[in-house]
Amino acid sequence: MTDVIAVPQSAPRAATGRPRVPVLVVLSAVIALCVLIMIVAGQWLTPYDPSQQDLFNASSGPTQGHLLGTDSSGRDVLSLLIAGAQTAVLGPLVIAFGTVLIGATLGLLAGWKGGIVDSLLSRFADLMYALPGMLVVVVVVGIIGGGYWMAVAVLLLLSIPGEIRMCRSAAVVQASLPYVEAARTLGLSSGRVMFGHILPNIVPTILATFLLDFVGALLGLSGLSFLGLGAPAGTPDWGSLLQDGRSVLAVNPWASLAPGLMIVLTATSVTLIGDWVYDHYTKRGEQR
Repeated sequence: MTDVIAVPQSAPRAATGRPRVPVLVVLSAVIALCVLIMIVAGQWLTPYDPSQQDLFNASSGPTQGHLLGTDSSGRDVLSLLIAGAQTAVLGPLVIAFGTVLIGATLGLLAGWKGGIVDSLLSRFADLMYALPGMLVVVVVVGIIGGGYWMAVAVLLLLSIPGEIRMCRSAAVVQASLPYVEAARTLGLSSGRVMFGHILPNIVPTILATFLLDFVGALLGLSGLSFLGLGAPAGTPDWGSLLQDGRSVLAVNPWASLAPGLMIVLTATSVTLIGDWVYDHYTKRGEQR
C-alpha cells in the first residue's frame, strides 16, 4: 500500500515564503495611503480653495458642486477635509518620531546598563507616566499659550516615558540572551552591542510603539483642536472641523461626520497595521 502523507495547510505559505496579509490590514494600508496622498498632493486635489467663502451658499447639504456640502461660512467641506489632513497628521508624526528617537534610546540605555542608570530612568518614566497627560496639556497650553506646536512639544514630552518602559523591557530580555554574552566575551564596546546587536532585535517593538504613539498623538491633537487649543483659528484641521461642523449639524451632518470619520479611520488603520507588523516580525524572529 502506498502511504498517504498529510500536507499541512501552511505548506503553500512556506513554499512561497510570503505570509498572507489579512484583508483588514490591506484595507488599512489603502486608507493610510489615501491619507498620505492627501498630505502630499492635497493642494492639487482640493476642488475649491479651502479658504474661499460663499455666504450665499453657506450651510448647504451635499450637491453636485459640493459633494460633502458647505460649512457655516460657505467653505467646501471636501476641500477643507483634504487640506486638513496635513495639519492633523504632521504634528502626530513629529511626536511619534521624537518619542521613538528619545524614548527608545533611553530605554535601550536603561535595559543595557542597569544599576543606577536604570533606576533613575525608570523612576522618571514612572513619575511622568502617572501624570494625567491630557489635563497637563490643556493646563500648559491654556495658560502659557503657544498653540499647536506647544501642544506638540508637551505631548511629545509626555509620550517619552511609555516608550522608555517598552524599550527597556525589550532590551532587558535581549541582554540576557547568549548572543549578547558572546559579544561581551569578544570585548565589543557597549555602544556596538546596544546599537549593533540589541537594537535590531527590538525593532518590532519600536515599530509597534511608533505607530501607537502616532495614533495617541493624532487623537490627542485632534481633541485639543476640537477644544480650540490646537491648530490656529482658520487653519483646516480635522479636530477643528469637527467642532465647526456642530453648528450646521442639522442641515449638513457631513461637516462634522466627515472629519470625525477620517480621525477614526486613520487611527484604526494605523493601529491594525502596527499590530500586524509586530506579530509578523515577532513570529519571523522566533522562526529563526
